[in-house]
Amino acid sequence: MLHFLSIADFSADELWQFLKLAKELKDELKATGNRPILKGKTLGMVFQKPSLRTRVSFEVGMLQLGGHALYISPNEIGLGQRESVADVARVLSGYVDGIMARVFSHDHVLELAKYSRVPVINGLSDYNHPCQALADVLTIWEHFGQLKGLKLAYVGDGNNVATSLIISAAKLGLDFAIATPPDYQLSPKVVSLAQQFAQETNIKISLTHNPLEAISDADVIYTDTWTSMGQEAETAKRLKVFPPYQINEQLLAQAKPQTVVMHCLPAHRGEEITNGVADGTQSLLFPQAENRLHAQKALLAKLLGKG
Repeated sequence: MLHFLSIADFSADELWQFLKLAKELKDELKATGNRPILKGKTLGMVFQKPSLRTRVSFEVGMLQLGGHALYISPNEIGLGQRESVADVARVLSGYVDGIMARVFSHDHVLELAKYSRVPVINGLSDYNHPCQALADVLTIWEHFGQLKGLKLAYVGDGNNVATSLIISAAKLGLDFAIATPPDYQLSPKVVSLAQQFAQETNIKISLTHNPLEAISDADVIYTDTWTSMGQEAETAKRLKVFPPYQINEQLLAQAKPQTVVMHCLPAHRGEEITNGVADGTQSLLFPQAENRLHAQKALLAKLLGKG
């Protein structure tokens, strides 16, 4: 059975199959509407963390493909507390054709997949965010017409989004640079895994604490919130550490004129990104957000249907 838990689980060819199908479904939607390839199928959506983009994109995606999506709130399950993860997986498997889970602990996603009889999609965990990364590389591919030969620079916290981005870049042939404060780097295990993949694609991975160094010659500059959900107790501390890593007009002026800016949203405007950059001519924030829908429809079609 095919689950979608991490970008690292897939070959470059398999990732390209998702990307090409996403583009086909996007074009088909705009031309004639999508065929009901998931007619009669139901996706169970398990949420521990709220999200505008994750909920709406999966729900609308299932609807556009002829299926249904069921939102299950944190209070209805109490994943791993009121009911064991294994039992939730077994029960949901008897009701739905696929499970999307947006959780805190990555172990919960892994356990759901272990005990589920239907495909499981990782809608976000504290470790990674593969759905976001798939939409991101789709956006970059659409904008530039290629992936190989480009450089993606990430500036900010070495979090779950950065984890999926560095693996995606290494798998698909983008040079990758990341600038983080000294105590907020990507984990050594993630970097080591990315470097293994990078040897196969012959791309360069750069780790630095200097944002200007990271964005040098970058085609894409990417940032994310400085404080993720579950880290609220660290907010005051992080607000003192991260200001030098803000994506603002002064930093962007040091990049190439054709460089684009991305952010997975929600954006804390005035913190990790300024209004002028987020709403400027080099911003891809909202095409990027839209592509969550199309990338995830490709996942749904492949995992639940006959895509």
